[in-house]
Amino acid sequence: MGAVILDGKAMAGKILGQVKERTTALHSNGVLPHLTVIIIGDDPASQLYVRNKEKACSRCGINSSIINLPASSSLEDVTKVIDDLNLDDSVHGILVQSPAPKEINEYDIALRIAKNKDVDGFHPENLGTLVQGRKGVLVPCTPSGVMRILEISGADIKGKRALVIGRSRIVGMPMSLMLARRGADATVTIAHSMTPEIGPLCKEADIVVSAIGVAGFVKADWIKPGSFLIDVGISRGPDGKIAGDFEPGVIDVAGWVTPVPGGVGPMTIAMLMENTVLAAEKRV
Repeated sequence: MGAVILDGKAMAGKILGQVKERTTALHSNGVLPHLTVIIIGDDPASQLYVRNKEKACSRCGINSSIINLPASSSLEDVTKVIDDLNLDDSVHGILVQSPAPKEINEYDIALRIAKNKDVDGFHPENLGTLVQGRKGVLVPCTPSGVMRILEISGADIKGKRALVIGRSRIVGMPMSLMLARRGADATVTIAHSMTPEIGPLCKEADIVVSAIGVAGFVKADWIKPGSFLIDVGISRGPDGKIAGDFEPGVIDVAGWVTPVPGGVGPMTIAMLMENTVLAAEKRV
């Protein structure tokens, strides 16, 4: 029959509609949610991502502003801007667009943003809430979007085997915590560059979340029939086209698959909007 291809754009559209209802309520109380994005340099992909975030803000009734810094900016230059935004009561969310220049440690950036304005969810204290299993706090947008895809799709997570490929602080590690925490209750395995054989782990997994950015890395013959595949990776395949971590043939084996593009990406932006409104609501 082939896998069900999940429409992340449609799911995100519904969430953005819910966010707009919340912003409307805030507007009636005299609060205008405000997201500020800092972009360092002129990377075309980063510029595109920022424009997509601007469009989502406009759709939700969220005020957005962009601060462009030159690629030559130092960590001190960036943190000075962040410090000013931390003190600005009109700003509810602060995001520094990745990737930052190689000379700048993104952890230092995450540490500098006030935790109550950290709509990316990367501040150490916000990440720590995942270990505690707390909800209703600012958490990383991509893993949060994946959890919503599973929820909206009616995926049965409790007691299932989940494999997360990738261990980054942005996706892999928080993803594993969200899947394992009480209420989701999956049994989680993390695979990474030092894992000797990932194929057999995939064969056992009911849910596979791949976030390594290597086109076609996960092969169709690794997949357990009927499993749920979430493709977070995005890169260029040999033909130059945008591709995900799963090779195309997985749709003949899996039960559900998120496409690239049009799967996790739109949901990540929707979760950013939700985090921004949550940050504003916490200030009311």
